[in-house]
Amino acid sequence: MSASLKSAMPGNRDPFAAFLCDEAALDVLRPVVIELGWQPEKCNKGGLRNAIQSLSVSASPNILMVDLSESGDPLNDINALAEVCEPGTVVIAIGQVNDVRLYRDLLASGIHDYLLKPLSASVLRDSLNQAQAVFTAPRMSDEEMAKRHISTAVIGTRGGVGASTLATSLSWIFSAERKMSTALLDLDVHFGTGALTLDLEPGRGLTDAIDNPSRIDGLFIERAMIRANDNLAILSAEAPINQPLMTDGSAFMQLQDEFRHAFEMTVVDMPRNMMINFPHLLNEVNVVVLATEMSLASARDSIRILSWLKTNAPHATPLIIANKVQPGAAEISKVDFEASIERKIDVSVPFDQKAAANAAKLGKTFIEANGASKAGSAIKQVASRIIAIGHEGEEEDGEEAAKKSLLGGLDFKGLLSKKKGASAEPAEAVE
Repeated sequence: MSASLKSAMPGNRDPFAAFLCDEAALDVLRPVVIELGWQPEKCNKGGLRNAIQSLSVSASPNILMVDLSESGDPLNDINALAEVCEPGTVVIAIGQVNDVRLYRDLLASGIHDYLLKPLSASVLRDSLNQAQAVFTAPRMSDEEMAKRHISTAVIGTRGGVGASTLATSLSWIFSAERKMSTALLDLDVHFGTGALTLDLEPGRGLTDAIDNPSRIDGLFIERAMIRANDNLAILSAEAPINQPLMTDGSAFMQLQDEFRHAFEMTVVDMPRNMMINFPHLLNEVNVVVLATEMSLASARDSIRILSWLKTNAPHATPLIIANKVQPGAAEISKVDFEASIERKIDVSVPFDQKAAANAAKLGKTFIEANGASKAGSAIKQVASRIIAIGHEGEEEDGEEAAKKSLLGGLDFKGLLSKKKGASAEPAEAVE
């Protein structure tokens, strides 16, 4: 291992340790470990249980490799391992069960990689190099991360307007296309669809946070959030519908504070009732994406929510997204809608049921499954505007006029005339 790499790793901890069940695997691992400049003596005989026992009385290494072959309940044992590992430890699991569900569950629990036996030197080398990259990648300090962090709340004027579809699609764009570390917080505790849209199990992370706000810290976030891709983690719940939400909202505030230090972007899928019951949720929000449909009821509720935002969150910039638009089939015209809310619609998203069904069948977000569609173009435009607002004047796609209008805050009437996006080609999003 090079001197620069050693210096990049946290001090006073061994760079590597392994606990493998059989000599054959150790024989493959040791030469790779020596090649990387580590001590082969740190390759120990024994599996996951031995690792837990050893690390309960000694500091965990920067990179830990554990063998699950003799574990009867790998997920439960991994959670036990997490209790004795120090924050920042990169864990690589090894096993002989070739099961996609187990692989996903292990990654969701915080494992960096899962390798199948029999091991090969090339696979081990690649996995360990990727683990090293975690420590060598440039990192912003917590203060820098919090300063640059962008928080976006997505709120629907009414149920069924597609707010959750926009939230998951925006999260995917920020994480997969923009390569921003992104947290998706689904605050519909009983009926949220964030995890479902991403083809994930919701887990108990959000429920545990609500029940035990005092436990919320960086380590809790790392363990409780479900990983959707390399840059996207989701915190959601599927609470029993016979259990009402009992919270003062402090857990949500603590979660958002931790997100500011751990991620570059937070997307909050926020039901209307949560906004009303816990107005402090918008204290740190930069952008409010207000999803609406072209109906009389949505026009009324857009007016009310915009007024509420002006009073309770004047620091947040609203973006009006007309979703599932069907030309000639809307209750009221775009002109009349804009006149009633006294501001322009920022982006219109046409209705495309076929594209929505396709995304659901594939188990993907709408934008991932239909990125080349008109819908994809519009949703990407929304993402660009959010980033432009969050970066306080940095241009997105060279749209100077759009930039000027977007940074006008809640001066609704002043925003209207300059928005390029209001005349942009619409795209589709679906519930």
